[in-house]
Amino acid sequence: NRRKKTDDSILEIPSIPNPFPELCCSPFASVLSASLLPKATSRTKQVIKVYSEDDTSKALEVPSDITARDVCQLLILKNHYIDDHNWTLFEELTHTGLGRAIEDHELVMEVQSNWGMEEENKFYFRKNYAKYEFFKNPVSFFPDHMISFSNETNAAVRHSGILQMFLSSSTYPEIHGYLHAKEQGKKSWKKLYFVLRRSGLYFSTKGTSKEPRHLQFFCEFSNSDMYMSLTGKKFSGAPTSYGFCFKPNKSGGTRDLKQLCADDEQSRTCWMTAIRLLKYGMQLYQNYMQPYQGRSGCSPLNITPMRSISENSLVAMDFSGHRSRIIENPTEALSVAVEEGLAWRRRGCLRLNSHGSPIAMSNMGTSIHRSQSWFHHKISRDEAQRLILQHGLVDGVFLVRDSQSNPKTFVLSLSHGLKIKHFQIVPLEDDGKLFYTLDDGHTRFTDLIQLVEFYQLNKGVLPCKLKHYCARIPL
Repeated sequence: NRRKKTDDSILEIPSIPNPFPELCCSPFASVLSASLLPKATSRTKQVIKVYSEDDTSKALEVPSDITARDVCQLLILKNHYIDDHNWTLFEELTHTGLGRAIEDHELVMEVQSNWGMEEENKFYFRKNYAKYEFFKNPVSFFPDHMISFSNETNAAVRHSGILQMFLSSSTYPEIHGYLHAKEQGKKSWKKLYFVLRRSGLYFSTKGTSKEPRHLQFFCEFSNSDMYMSLTGKKFSGAPTSYGFCFKPNKSGGTRDLKQLCADDEQSRTCWMTAIRLLKYGMQLYQNYMQPYQGRSGCSPLNITPMRSISENSLVAMDFSGHRSRIIENPTEALSVAVEEGLAWRRRGCLRLNSHGSPIAMSNMGTSIHRSQSWFHHKISRDEAQRLILQHGLVDGVFLVRDSQSNPKTFVLSLSHGLKIKHFQIVPLEDDGKLFYTLDDGHTRFTDLIQLVEFYQLNKGVLPCKLKHYCARIPL
């Protein structure tokens, strides 16, 4: 009866033509069709905070599936930095004094989800020149006394194709050597003989025996991440400063850490590099090759960037005479370039004072280096070593700092052969002029900028040329 009354009441109302009949829907259908609603995106946004070496930070709103490489690319674009493929997102666990370079393919939000609610962990944006250095120079990363091959592997192929063996699924070189291990739940450390195989990391219960009955399982890597100790001996009382450990992804604290310690930096670098290759395999090589994809002339494991046409057309010219000439001898071209740079610097040493007359900039030469990115004012020897270690122990990574023992001198800290060496820069005064030298006055420079520029071109008394400087770059 109600329906009949309703129908009768509708009939009494004059009908109004509907101008949009296609929008009408059945009384049994939903008011809004699902096709008319905006599709929900699965890429939810989250906020991360990234720090730089000078403790400046920047908050970024990023999708939940963003990788570490994408975060680096975003910061490079925002800050107008040059992308030389050495930028890295670094994870630092403040409460345990541990840190690691996050792999380019790792999801940043997954890394952050493993942090505890009360932990003040941080992401750092910095350069790491050693991230893929083992692809360029594998022999220095895997010394002969720490690596062994299967009997059927040809000795001639072992060293030339060592990386192919690491990335292969059928063969894998065996890493072996002594490491200090911290016993679970105890404060004591014990020196054991370890063996790294595809199935995981083992230690021998009987000397250096590799027999299966003497090998005891220590750790596998699929559900854990590898970290480097940033505090040396302070945190865990390790016997040396070359510590590293394995932390489960869902760790409850320091009690779940599997801590190890090497006798020297070469040993630690070999172990950590081999474990990275074992865990990620071809993914590491793809990360390394990604910046070079699309370039012609790039062969596997032998990447040489193609020179542009404009670079190939550049020639050295001499304009000192009445007629210009092309310098064909490379040695002469280099000496002319250095001499031209020195002449330009001598001309630049004269400036105009407030009255318009030229004045010598001898006083300015003592402090002109303070504006350079490679100069770090009053940092200690340990701080310098930590900064170089964070940038990667690659030959040629350097910085210049004030000397703590002698206030009037400076120190050049340089990485070479997986070691950090320190060279004193001594000021000399001759005929009323101040010079700086590294070799007891045989080679003199008017300021530190000239000294650094010279050793970037010439090895001189140093073990290698200056290549990459450590800088605290703000965000």
